[in-house]
Amino acid sequence: MNENKHLEFKETLTNTFLKTVSAFANYGSGEIIFGIKNNGDIVGVTNASQICLDIENKINDAIKPSVNYAINLDKKTNIITLSVQEGIHKPYLYKGKAYKRNDTATIEVDYLELTRLILEGENTSFEELDSKKQSLHFSLLNEKLVSRLNLKEVSKDTLKTLELINKNGKFNNAAALLADKNEFPGLEVVKFGESINIILNRESINNESIISQYEKAISIYKKYYHYEKIKGSLRRKVEAIPQEAFREALANSLIHRTWDVNANISIFMYDDKIEIISPGGLPSGISEAEYLRGGISIFRNRIIGNIFLRLQMIEKLGTGIRRINESYINSKKKPVYEITDKSIKILLPVISEKNDLTDDEEIIYNLLKNKILSSSAIIEQCNFGKTKVVKLLNQLVARGYIVTIGNGKATQYTHPQYLHLTKKPR
Repeated sequence: MNENKHLEFKETLTNTFLKTVSAFANYGSGEIIFGIKNNGDIVGVTNASQICLDIENKINDAIKPSVNYAINLDKKTNIITLSVQEGIHKPYLYKGKAYKRNDTATIEVDYLELTRLILEGENTSFEELDSKKQSLHFSLLNEKLVSRLNLKEVSKDTLKTLELINKNGKFNNAAALLADKNEFPGLEVVKFGESINIILNRESINNESIISQYEKAISIYKKYYHYEKIKGSLRRKVEAIPQEAFREALANSLIHRTWDVNANISIFMYDDKIEIISPGGLPSGISEAEYLRGGISIFRNRIIGNIFLRLQMIEKLGTGIRRINESYINSKKKPVYEITDKSIKILLPVISEKNDLTDDEEIIYNLLKNKILSSSAIIEQCNFGKTKVVKLLNQLVARGYIVTIGNGKATQYTHPQYLHLTKKPR
């Protein structure tokens, strides 16, 4: 057992544990175990019953507002486990400061994150705040609503129903994002040539409706990844990257991104893949495993998500990742998802119509379909030499057939879809 984002060891009781209590209450439940060294060695604590009382008193006195927690004492080992539940009355402060976990460390949150915690504690969001700009026009949104919802006209009452006007009669940030012109960032779309040093096209789509951003990005995608293939007298359309996958990934990035930071969604287009990187990690209340499995509809921007659904820009709430994966069901190359606290990256590989794996690559690929293996384990199972295995693994990783886990001597390899299926909710 090792320390992680949701588990911390303390050999003895000091006030530093209170920072981690704040972090768990603000950003996800976790446990602090007293009587264990950082390396995992169990040493126990002396006078355990008194320390349990001290832990309780320190939390009650120092953390504001009150935290939901439980203390358990193992009398055989003198190990104390403090379980802290994520709360709803955020932010939870220790000495007037809020904290979060950064891997195995506990750090103070910055001003922007503190603001987000305050909004969450008030059960509101950035998109619900009054827009700084109230002179907004909605010609594109009106056109889409009339067309998709069979409305004769879009009135002020319609905008209220869509929650674009707050109770005080003012447009909110969601309205500004859907307005024809706004002051928000948007998309940075770059098409590369044979290498990243060759840029064939770069377009910045900023300060305009996210509906037009969406449509322009789809248009650029079609320019590079749609083509016609002629065989005999037949002509058929080919999608090098499934349009369904790109559309869902793009919509996901607009719905789930953080709009309170001045950063664009980056769309990098290569000959063999597209990468979409959106600012902000996962919305609060959803784990990485739940996100990757799909079917859970927790929106960071609920109002925008519901409007995308009404306009049929997304098929169904919470099914985007599933639809992306299903569009690659017959492809050996699968989408790859990279999630951090600051961003979400979705990599969509080009689908190859033929099997472009060598016989040796095929052996390695098949070994990793339903397994996570180190290079040494692969060597044992395929009877290839170390140099050859390393070369084959690097080739497969570079072309998107397999992914790595960890780094250095601890590096392991697996199939992207198997990795997503084996991630467990926290």
